Amino acid sequence: MMNPVLVLIDLQNDYFPGGTMELIGIDAAAVRAAKVLKYWRDQGWPVIHIQHISNRPGATFFLPGTSGMEIHDSLKPLPTEPVLTKNYPNGFRDTALLERLQALAAEKLFVCGAMTHMCIDSTVRAAFDFGFSCTLISDACATRDLVALSGETVPAAAVQQAFLAALGSVFAKLVTSEELLADF
Repeated sequence: MMNPVLVLIDLQNDYFPGGTMELIGIDAAAVRAAKVLKYWRDQGWPVIHIQHISNRPGATFFLPGTSGMEIHDSLKPLPTEPVLTKNYPNGFRDTALLERLQALAAEKLFVCGAMTHMCIDSTVRAAFDFGFSCTLISDACATRDLVALSGETVPAAAVQQAFLAALGSVFAKLVTSEELLADF
């Protein structure tokens, strides 16, 4: 496989229990992401962490200088692993992600993290537009309930399935962490 790069998106404390924007299934997703991260590290393959720092007026999570913005302890970056800070859902917007991937001669991206319907979706679609082949590790992602225009709550499981289905139709190959690790 040519230059596989693992991109971990927004696996930060505010998304975990006790955080200000707890996601449904984040603990299980993080356990799976940690297994993939360990495997990547064991292979000596490149890992890029993306960390959202909110600069939007009225934001309630990922606030600068808070513990909520920190990457979760179960997925802490090593000193040799870059952490790119972003302020928008798309991990490429106003960051050095594209340049980092180009410097690595990356062709294949493996992506996981949070939130599936927001930053995962935006970043995977942008990666596709930049010509990268993407594999989305579906069970190492998490999201939350959303409120539809009608006021009805759309459960996180439905949000997750809808966004994974949309991404899997064109933009990324979908695999579970178990399938991914069994294929290597």
